[in-house]
Amino acid sequence: MNLIKSLVAAPDARCAIVIARFNNFINDNLLNGALDILDRFGQVKNENITVVWVPGAYELPLTTSVLANSRQYDAIIALGTIIRGSTTHFERIACECISGLTTVALKHSMPVACGVLTTNSIEQAIERAGTKLGNKGAEAALTALEMINVLKFIT
Repeated sequence: MNLIKSLVAAPDARCAIVIARFNNFINDNLLNGALDILDRFGQVKNENITVVWVPGAYELPLTTSVLANSRQYDAIIALGTIIRGSTTHFERIACECISGLTTVALKHSMPVACGVLTTNSIEQAIERAGTKLGNKGAEAALTALEMINVLKFIT
């Protein structure tokens, strides 16, 4: 039996974080969580981290695709918050955002970690950005680091 497990330390990794400005009062916490994990657990050098701000969650897949096309990064972490409102806008943006990020990962065989919150309320978003339910930005960074190492083992 071949068993592949991976650590999260990836000191030579080059990571990009794409983050939405819309709902930045929540997304700032997601970013801080991701950066903390890249530093403390991944031991990623500060100069190997690029942060790209975009207007909203809808713009995350396009920007992620352009970064992946550049072949300058080992992983991309997408961060944003989509909060349900009174229209169907939430479903459409959430679906297209997540689907687009998945497409980029598959097309480029590259880890694209999804730290995009899709919540029913501001309170739920706050809980997932560093309070009761942890920090989904930190979790996305952990996922990116582990996947960098897993893919190194299998390629």
